[in-house]
Amino acid sequence: MKLSVVFLLVFSMMALTSGVRYFHHGRFYWRHFRICPHGWTKINSRCFRYVATPMTWANAEKNCLSMGANLASVHNLYEYHQIQAMIHRRSCNSREAWLGGTDAQQERTWLWSDGRPMRYTNWCRGEPNNAGGTQHCLQMNFSGAKCWDDLWCNHNLPSVCAKRFRRR
Repeated sequence: MKLSVVFLLVFSMMALTSGVRYFHHGRFYWRHFRICPHGWTKINSRCFRYVATPMTWANAEKNCLSMGANLASVHNLYEYHQIQAMIHRRSCNSREAWLGGTDAQQERTWLWSDGRPMRYTNWCRGEPNNAGGTQHCLQMNFSGAKCWDDLWCNHNLPSVCAKRFRRR
């Protein structure tokens, strides 16, 4: 009896840490869990982290890169709302933060720093306006509408990083 309990506990720990073996159509497969590191939040197929320390856009991207991530790209409204909720949980407010969007390479050609295409946008009314001809970085949670705004990249804001799941 005790031996079977020990076996069950060991097997459970192996399954939780390395995946689950299952049988399908005459073959065994391992199902790996996709998890986020401690301090990161799972949203869709990626891990996100709110960085409360205000930095310039370039320093925020550099900080994300040091964690194996990029400033976050956003691909739909659901994802945007989940990121907003994560920021609110971590900071108890909904303040502005950097995302990975920039048009620094070519005016009005917005790109994500992670290389993914920018198909979804959530610009505030009248944005992006490139005020003064030098606003090239994307902030979220702007104004009461909590939408996107282009801003001078040398402003210091908190940021949101994103990276793909780690297989386990």
